[in-house]
This record gives sequence, structure tokens and C-alpha cells, in this order.
Amino acid sequence: MSRPLFPRRIAFALAAGSLLPLPAPAQGPAFPERNPRYIVPFPPGGLTDIMARLVAQKLGEGWGRPVVVDNRAGGNAMIGADLAAKAEPDGHTLLAITLTHAVNATLFPNAPYDFRRAFVPISVLGSLPLAVVVNTQAMPTGDLAALVARARQRSLNVGSSGTGSPPHLGLELFRRVSRAGDNIVHVPYRGGAPAVTDLAGGSLDMMVSNLPECLAQIRGGRLRALAVTSAERHPLVPDVPTVREAGLPELEITNWTAVITQAAVPAALRARLERDVLAAIHDATTTRRASEGGFQVLGWDSARSAAFIRAETDRWATLVTEAGIKPDA
Repeated sequence: MSRPLFPRRIAFALAAGSLLPLPAPAQGPAFPERNPRYIVPFPPGGLTDIMARLVAQKLGEGWGRPVVVDNRAGGNAMIGADLAAKAEPDGHTLLAITLTHAVNATLFPNAPYDFRRAFVPISVLGSLPLAVVVNTQAMPTGDLAALVARARQRSLNVGSSGTGSPPHLGLELFRRVSRAGDNIVHVPYRGGAPAVTDLAGGSLDMMVSNLPECLAQIRGGRLRALAVTSAERHPLVPDVPTVREAGLPELEITNWTAVITQAAVPAALRARLERDVLAAIHDATTTRRASEGGFQVLGWDSARSAAFIRAETDRWATLVTEAGIKPDA
């Protein structure tokens, strides 16, 4: 009789071992490992801050960790951007940007970071138009064409939320299309709210203001909106024509906000961030609340966002150079 290939005890041990669970395959660390930080280089309560907090709240719900919104205003929005550029590229740092950052790439050639190379977009979240507004008492009647005629005849003090800001760019576009030249006197402020207040009080003649910043004064009757700078009318002011309808299509400009991260973040983490940010911005509650604040929700993927931001950076580089815009002293 042939002997068994293995002793009975060894065979039993092998059979029993086959029932034990196999070791789990090695996995990378869970994400996020700590509370992520969403840097907003503007003061709390502003338009960019509002959108960032809506997205951060949804991201925190999905990740099971709160996303800390870190307001780092100052330096023409470069202080917060520099902080983000120098953070550990591990996917735990997000940066809110606007049209201002695309302009800064040309306006501040010696910035402590390279905007075009240091960052990659995750998503352009939304956009909003500007509005050409005047003091109602100073200009109770007339349209955008009448304002252009007035600008050619006499000097106009035009406020903005600061050099290189979207309202300043709107002003420079108005200077060009009106051919008013030196009759347009730029009065930069530290933020849009004080400029709108002075316009309503009669200290300024006009503004090309972010729509949400002047909406209350428009509804209250102290300011008149002559046009919005978007391609279509805005649902919050449906009776106000677009600049194209008013005969000045060259005045089209939209402010926008996007979320970006460092270019050195690993591709797999960037894909994770993109997926989760898109889910957050397209959430029904987020979309509704952002729309109520005046935003057109976009929520573009990273590829489309990158192409858009490159085009915006190039577009405004031309205006900054040709108009000779310089940083405030």
C-alpha cells in the first residue's frame, strides 16, 4: 500500500490554513488625513468667500472632516496665494482665485510665486457679471449711450475696488469703448463696498461694479444700472439690458471664481479633488444658494477650467500692458 504524500497532521494544517483570510493588499493613507485648508485671499463675507464656504461645507460633509476656510486678505490677493504655493503639496490645501489672479500674473511680474506654473485648476466654480451704475440723482434718465456722450464731454470720477480688480478692468474697457481718454479718472478703493457707498452718496460719477455689491443700492433706488456686462440678462435684474443690447459689446466682462491647488500635488489626488469638488458645486443646495447670491454656477472640469484661465490670463495681459496699468504705490 502506498504511503500518503503528506503526513496527516501536515495535510490538516494546510487545509485549515486555507480558511484563514488573506492579508489585505497594501493601501495608501486615507484622504484627507487631517482637516484640509481652503485659503481665501479676500476678507470674510465677500463674493469669493461666500462661494468658497458653500463648497467647503459640502466637501467637509463628504470627507467626514471639516474644511477650514482660511481668509488671508491683502497684497492684491497675493498673500494668500503665496501661502498656498508654499504649502505641502499633499492635496490638503485649496486656493480660491478670481479674475484678479489672472491679472496679477502680468501686473506683478516679480510675485513670489509663478501663477502659471505653481498651480493647477480643479474647477471654475461660477461667474457673475458687473453692472454699469450711476448715481440716480446725478443721472435720473438716459442710457449707456448717454453716459458715453457725457464721458466725452467732461471728467468723470470712476471708483473701483482696487487696481487690477474686475471693476478696474471694466473701467478701462469703458475708457476704451467710450474713447473718453483722460476724462475717466480712476479712484481706487480698498474693496467694492466703500466705493459703492461713495457712488450712492454722490462722491463718484459711475462704477463698473460687481453686481451683488451694488444690488441693494439699485433696488433701493439710489443707483441706476444702465447695463450688465454679461452676454445675457441677469435674473436678479431682468429689466437691465446687457452691454451688447446697449450697443457696447466690447464692454463684456465677467468676474469668476475658481478653486486650484499646487501643481506638485500627485495626479491621483488631483483627480480625487476634482471629483469631490464637482460633486460639491453641483449639489442642488449649493447651486441654489450660489444662484441666490448672484452667481451663474459653472462647475467645469479641470481641463476646461485650465483652458479658460489660460485664455483669461492672456486676454487681460494685453489690456494691462496696452493701458499701462501699474500696481498702486
